[in-house]
Amino acid sequence: MAYRRMLDPDDAWRTILDIAAVERGAADVPPPIVRQAPDWTLTVSGSEFRVEPPISPETDLLLALYIPYCTTLRRGFVVGHLGQSLDGRIATRDGASRWVTGAADIAHNHRMRALSDAVVIGAATLLHDDPQLTVRCCTGRNPVRVVIDSNRTLADGYRVFRDGAAPSLVFVAADKAGEGERLGAAEIVPLPRRGETIAPRDILAELARRGLARIFVEGGGVTVSRFLVADCLDRLQITVSPLIIGSGRPSITLPEIADLQQGLRPKMRRFDLGEDIMFECLLHE
Repeated sequence: MAYRRMLDPDDAWRTILDIAAVERGAADVPPPIVRQAPDWTLTVSGSEFRVEPPISPETDLLLALYIPYCTTLRRGFVVGHLGQSLDGRIATRDGASRWVTGAADIAHNHRMRALSDAVVIGAATLLHDDPQLTVRCCTGRNPVRVVIDSNRTLADGYRVFRDGAAPSLVFVAADKAGEGERLGAAEIVPLPRRGETIAPRDILAELARRGLARIFVEGGGVTVSRFLVADCLDRLQITVSPLIIGSGRPSITLPEIADLQQGLRPKMRRFDLGEDIMFECLLHE
């Protein structure tokens, strides 16, 4: 019998990107998706898949984790992600957060960027980490980079405003900016002030108006928590590192409850990412 080369992780990721590109905007109930090479066949139906010949655990992880973002959620989704310690901290008190989680979670963040139209962070994350928010650990295109800076506190020296690697938007309260202003190469986008900040739903509506439907909210804890409180997340990914910090900035912060029955108990998917464990909360089916 002739030897058949199994679908490897690199081929699997390229196939995931291909399916994501084709399925964007497709009908609500697509027919089974079939991708073939001389040595392997991948069949996808919804979030389920079948591969012949059998694949490695690494390849199976890639397909299981990312296929749903190409098919069942293909018309648009909002995913929040945080990396935290065992004791629920995402950074030290001074904001140092590199690196709470390991290389596998960093690579996962880059893959989620590649599958998304836009990646969103708060001003504090940019201030402390100066992230590029580009795709460097995997093949894929850079998303639009979005910074929420309600009170317009940031200067123009950060990389997302200077490097030209991808379009950048800065969302500010309308009382802090006029139409057509820029911060370095970034477009300043005024939105209505809702209390002390701007509302996640207003941010998502503006992104949708620009044709950006797949949104990855990458941090920090305050920003992800605000999207969660506003019921604006379809998925929440929390990657837990085997690290105890003992103090510092908390992960998720929600309004106080009096009874544990009031807490959120969503369905979960669980993935091992190197030494870390990622829990993915399925908030909206």
